[in-house]
Amino acid sequence: MDSMAPTFDKYNAKWKSGDLSCVSVFNRFIVIASNCEFSRKILNSPAYVEPAVVDSMRYILADDNWVFMDGKEHNNYRRGLNVLFQRRALGSYLPIMDKCYQKFFDEWLSHDGKTRQYQWDFRELNMQSSLRVFMGWFMPEEAAKKCSDEYFNITAALELVNFPIPLPGTKVYKAIKSREYIYDRFIESIVDARVRIDNGGEPTCLLDNWLIAMKQNEKECALKGKPAPHKFTNREIALTILTFLFASQDATSSGLTWTFQLLADHPDVMKKVYEEQDRLRADDPDQPLTLELMEKSVYLRQVVKESLRLKPPVLMVPYQTHKDFPISPDYTVPAKSMVIPTTYPALHDPVAYPSPDSFDPDRWGPDGCAEDFPKNFMVFGNGPHHCLGKEYAILHLMSTVAQATQRLEFKHYRTDKSDSIWLFATTYPEDFCPMSFHPRTK
Repeated sequence: MDSMAPTFDKYNAKWKSGDLSCVSVFNRFIVIASNCEFSRKILNSPAYVEPAVVDSMRYILADDNWVFMDGKEHNNYRRGLNVLFQRRALGSYLPIMDKCYQKFFDEWLSHDGKTRQYQWDFRELNMQSSLRVFMGWFMPEEAAKKCSDEYFNITAALELVNFPIPLPGTKVYKAIKSREYIYDRFIESIVDARVRIDNGGEPTCLLDNWLIAMKQNEKECALKGKPAPHKFTNREIALTILTFLFASQDATSSGLTWTFQLLADHPDVMKKVYEEQDRLRADDPDQPLTLELMEKSVYLRQVVKESLRLKPPVLMVPYQTHKDFPISPDYTVPAKSMVIPTTYPALHDPVAYPSPDSFDPDRWGPDGCAEDFPKNFMVFGNGPHHCLGKEYAILHLMSTVAQATQRLEFKHYRTDKSDSIWLFATTYPEDFCPMSFHPRTK
């Protein structure tokens, strides 16, 4: 029953048992890779493995979702999405993100310094920011809130091993129903956006940028006499944005929680973050949030990378072998097995990260050595299925903290569970991060 109620300590003990280990769960043979070399080999071996996520994911995300493609089909589809996370697009998302941040900062200040378990507040901020970046402000507020509530059922169904049949009442069944609700709301927004963009509307979100990029690409191919590019259907767009939400929601909610907690627990680091933001803004708290500002926030980026290293949101990503996989000279993983690369051991390797259990943003600076070991930093995966939105995720974490420094001061109330990891799809503090927020006094 450990597989139905996994804990970090049990996972960690398994990783320490050897570079490769195995378990059998519900008649499913699982091989776990615990070192950097084997984990990267799995992630970079599409000829042998394919993402399995978890067994229930084909039910939850829909079997025709692009994440289940592989080979050339996957690469071509993914190539059409790159424009959504390029520098120009990222810069256009920041005003949307900031509007969401300010709304939540107002709400946090309204609690008048009361101590709360802010993990759930960070989750809601992240969800609303993601929805507005992806779909814009045209989705009604009530529908956006309902999407957030429904998504909780999807998170709850992300256990590594779940009851395999989506019978009524099971977590997987509830997740499917939630996906259907979110999908329907996305389709409504996509239909509205197509009309708006066709009538000359300006882009306001990722969806708008996508529709405009498709139109421009189609025109360019016609002028150059090239074959017409793939035209994404409403269903493809809706399911793809659902995967963006799926990939970002739990991981960045975890990242936000740990980053705010770690900053509050390390006042010397927090002081440097505040000083950097004040200096870059020339003590003007109303300076707009821009990509240029974030690119100059060198120390803040070090803080975010160190938070992600020390407390990685995602500990493992299951894959499945579609044929016998010679993972080492001494062992071949049988076909149809689940094979799991892990991130935590590589991110806590003392060779790459001396004193790996300490929070030290300076290890990412010019006097540190962390940047000398890029292969260990597998927070966003590796290989053909690495995270497409890596820079968006880092930008979101950085900009949330950056804007918070201009309006807020915050405290973390440590408990004996603050450093312990609770698993709910991703990692969180076991005490749910009790904090309080107060107006900043300069």
